[in-house]
Amino acid sequence: MTFPTWFQQAIQQRLAHLAVQLDPELKKHREEEKAAYQAMISGISNMPNPAFLEWEDKTHLARAMENEHMYLEGMRDGMQLIIEILTVSSLANESISASQMPATERSENQDKQ
Repeated sequence: MTFPTWFQQAIQQRLAHLAVQLDPELKKHREEEKAAYQAMISGISNMPNPAFLEWEDKTHLARAMENEHMYLEGMRDGMQLIIEILTVSSLANESISASQMPATERSENQDKQ
C-alpha cells in the first residue's frame, strides 16, 4: 500500500516539527554524547578505551530516548487521526440519515429542537 504524496509530506513535516521540540533532557544527553565523542577522538590511538565506551553508551541512550519520544508522539498523532476520522464519519452518517428521512419526520425533529 502506498500513501499519497500529500500524506507522506504531512508525516515528514510532523516528524521535523517533533524533532525540533525534543525535550531538554534529550538535548542534555546529546551534549554529553558530543563531549564524550570529542574525548574519544582525542585519545583514538588507544582503542578500545574508556572514552569510546562512554561515548557509545551516551549515543545509545540519546538514540533510545529520541526513538521513545517519537514513538509516543506518533501514537498520540495516530489516535487523534482515528478520532477525527471516526467523528467525521459519524457526522456524515447522521447527515445522510437525516437527508433520507421523509420530509414530515424532518420537520417534526426540527420542531423538537
